[in-house]
Amino acid sequence: MNNIIVKNVTKRFDDKLVLDNISFEIKEGDIFGLIGPNGAGKSTLINIMTGLIKGNVGEVTLGGHAISKEPIKAKELIGLVPQELALMETLTAYDNLEYFGAFYGLGGKLLKERIEEALIVTGLSEKKKVKVKKFSGGMKRRLNLAVAIMHRPKILILDEPTVGVDPQSRNYIFEFIKKINKESNTTVIYTSHYMEEVEQLCNNIFILDEGKEIAFGSKSMIKSMTNIHGTIKLIVDKNDDEFLLNIKKLQGVKDCFIDEEEISIYVNEVTFNLDELLMLAVKEHKKIKKINVKEASLEEVFLSLTGKKLRD
Repeated sequence: MNNIIVKNVTKRFDDKLVLDNISFEIKEGDIFGLIGPNGAGKSTLINIMTGLIKGNVGEVTLGGHAISKEPIKAKELIGLVPQELALMETLTAYDNLEYFGAFYGLGGKLLKERIEEALIVTGLSEKKKVKVKKFSGGMKRRLNLAVAIMHRPKILILDEPTVGVDPQSRNYIFEFIKKINKESNTTVIYTSHYMEEVEQLCNNIFILDEGKEIAFGSKSMIKSMTNIHGTIKLIVDKNDDEFLLNIKKLQGVKDCFIDEEEISIYVNEVTFNLDELLMLAVKEHKKIKKINVKEASLEEVFLSLTGKKLRD
């Protein structure tokens, strides 16, 4: 199993504590979100996980290989898309892939096959002979991704991969992540300042702030940790106090009130069952004229947990 285990990782730079006893496990095949505001310690943690720097305390194990004891075997599992572009702009896209592919130990026919494969999945085949300096920011990001996947890594780490990209490139990156995860069971670690991306892509999330763990778990679990709830807006043909009272008795309903003809219902998304609300309306002979269900966003949850916006 290519699980990732981060255990008791602590890092100081001089007197500044950057990571404070961080621990979590990522199951093989997960798409895992690592989020936090600027300065939270995300990049430092990724640098430790990839063996670029060492922690003062703790260990990271990738696929059973401790990064401090078996760095070569651990790194063979990793594909890294760094936050800063790592490309040679005076070379063509193809030449960049050929150059970096050699570092993976690829050569000959296999290298050519992997280059073509990487160009296809990132949508850059028609641009392979164009020098990188002529690429848009989004195309450079896609080429950075192509570099990271030529050796078919079991673990793909993407650090802010959509910063400054155009919508087309963003969609390419998203679709590729989903494809490689589904077809190859690749474990993906995804960091982003765009919470809607994390909400769309990731199954489990670790929230980091000022080097400390704020929350860790599934999206629904993290949402249940806060006072932020989903909202249901309901309009029926006729309201009465008894209907409102019975709504409040439903499991998972936190609050309920009427504003003119619209009923607002605040619910715990983990325990609330929409079917029970609909059955209640039928039982009390209410005709539903309009219903709108709005889930609590991860952005709202993050603000509630940290007191900060993600882009702070």
